Amino acid sequence: MANDPVERTGTGAAAPSGAPAPARSRRRGRTARLAGAGALLGLVAGVCAGYLVQAEREPTRLPSLSQPVIGQAEGDVEPLSAAEDRKVRTDGDLRKLLLDKPRGARTASWVPQDGWMELAEYADHFSRPGEKFNSLATDQFRRAAVTGWKVGTSSVVDIRLVQYRQEDSMAAADATHTMEDDVESAPGTRSWSIQGTGDGMAYVHPRPVVDYGSGRTLYSAEAYAWRGDVAMEIWLFSNGPIAEKEIRDLARRQMERL
Repeated sequence: MANDPVERTGTGAAAPSGAPAPARSRRRGRTARLAGAGALLGLVAGVCAGYLVQAEREPTRLPSLSQPVIGQAEGDVEPLSAAEDRKVRTDGDLRKLLLDKPRGARTASWVPQDGWMELAEYADHFSRPGEKFNSLATDQFRRAAVTGWKVGTSSVVDIRLVQYRQEDSMAAADATHTMEDDVESAPGTRSWSIQGTGDGMAYVHPRPVVDYGSGRTLYSAEAYAWRGDVAMEIWLFSNGPIAEKEIRDLARRQMERL
């Protein structure tokens, strides 16, 4: 018996190895449970105290769901002046909206004396007049105001404002986009947007072409844009290369008058 291994307990009594754990371990577990229960009671008490504090406070007023009634102004609304109403300008004499001929320039020979182009005359300026005539009739062509001039023997300008009735479609925009698509397909053509026109474009052709009417070699540029029911078309021809600023400035000034 004296040689049996023993373990010392906290009380000083000896316990054989392999005996059950001393009673002190059980007391430690009970203490932990008591501490946890105390913490839970403290949490519950804190929550209850919070509710009591909130219940004592004055309720916060919520904003009203109804909106104030806005009174309607009395009297008649003053109509826009002709200068402010674009529709009034374009329904009037469209020729007055064309750019003025520069000082020293002379009117081009192809410009009609009254400044108007009828449907057949306008269609005749395209490579396939018959097809263009039918297309314009379908698109409800209304009228075309035209101007053009020559500056010495160096340059020629041709401007057209083509107006559509637009009862069934946005014909002015469609016509502009069709012209732009045709020009952009030409090899080597350079293009720039026209300021203040949305999708208006100006084009410069760097390669000269032969004018079969005069036999001269000419450089060319053109511009297209639209506003409302009016499509703008500009052609510029010159003996020398044309700067993009020249055609863009011409188109911008013309569109500012619409």
